[in-house]
Amino acid sequence: MSYIIQSTEKVRSIGSEYETKALLYLMNFRLDSNEINYYVIDFFNDLTGMSSMGDKLWDIQSKASKNTNAKALGREMVTLYKNYMSSLTFNHYILFVGGLAKTIRIDNNKNFFGIENVTEKALKSITLGLKEESQSKTYIDSTKVTDENVENFLKVVQIVVDDKKNSEYVKSIIKTSVKLLPSDEVLDSIFDEVKDKQSLKKNSIVENIVINTSHEALNYSRHLTGEEIRLMAISRIINRNPLDIGVPASFYDIIRDLPTHKKKDYVLNGQIGVAKAISNKNNIDNFWIFFESVYFVTLENPDVNVNAIFDKLDKNLMGNCPEFDLISIKYFIATVKDGIL
Repeated sequence: MSYIIQSTEKVRSIGSEYETKALLYLMNFRLDSNEINYYVIDFFNDLTGMSSMGDKLWDIQSKASKNTNAKALGREMVTLYKNYMSSLTFNHYILFVGGLAKTIRIDNNKNFFGIENVTEKALKSITLGLKEESQSKTYIDSTKVTDENVENFLKVVQIVVDDKKNSEYVKSIIKTSVKLLPSDEVLDSIFDEVKDKQSLKKNSIVENIVINTSHEALNYSRHLTGEEIRLMAISRIINRNPLDIGVPASFYDIIRDLPTHKKKDYVLNGQIGVAKAISNKNNIDNFWIFFESVYFVTLENPDVNVNAIFDKLDKNLMGNCPEFDLISIKYFIATVKDGIL
C-alpha cells in the first residue's frame, strides 16, 4: 500500500529550535541512537530517524509549548497516530515537548516515559484530545479512530520532556573530555548551524507525493546524516571544514616531492580516511579521543611540522581508529594545524 506525504510545513523559530533539540536527542540520548543513520526532516513528521538500510523508523512530533495540558497533549499526537495507522511500519512513536502541566505525570521527575507514568485522569483527557483532533483531520480515515486503535497506539507512544539547554545538546555530539569542549557561545553557534541546515531542508515542496517504501524518502533530499552534523561541530572547533576542496598548506611538506598524480592520490586518500572516521558512529568515541590528542599536541607545538606532531602522538590512540592509515592521519593533522594555528 502507498503512503501520501501531506501537511508539511515551515515552522516559526521556536518550533525550529525544538525540532533541532529532537534531532540531537535522537542522535545522542537514546540507547538505540547508534542504530539511526538518517534524520528525515518534515516528511513523515517533524522528524523521523531512519536506520542505514531504511528499514527501521523513529517517528518524532515536536512541540515547543512549556505547560501543555493533557487534552492538548493528545491533540499533539495526531501525526504520530496517522503514521501508526498508515501502511508503513514505524518502530517508535515519540512526542518531544517543551514542558507539561504537573497534573499529567505520576512521577514528575521522569522526562522519558510512556502511559505507565500518566495519571488515570490525564490519560482520559489525552485520549479525548487525540480522538477529537484525529476526527478533524482529512488525512485520517475517521473509521480508524476507534477506542481500540487509540488505546493500542497510546500504549506504544513515548513522551520526552526537554530538560536541556541548546549547548548541552551539542555537547553530546562531542564525545570527549571537557578539556576539548568549546565555550557555550560556540556550542550555541553549532546548534544554530544545525538548526539552519535543518530548516533549509524544508525549502523544497513535497506535498501529495506518494511513496511505497520508507527509504524512498531519501530521494527527496530532506535529510541530514550524523556524519554531516559531527562535521559541523568539528569545523567550528578547528575553524575549517576538514573535507573542504583544496590541500591544507601544512600537508604540502608531505607531498612536495611526489609526482603530480601521486599528490592527488595522497590528498584523496587523506580525505577518504577523515570522512570514514567521522562517519563511523560505532567508533566515534575513539575518533573524538584521537581528535582531542591531535588538537592539544598541535597547540602545544605550534612551530613543528606535521611529521613532528605525528611522532608525538600516542600510537595506541591511532590504532583505535582503523579508518585512518598513515597518510590520512597526517592529512588530518595538517587540517587541524592549519585551522587552529
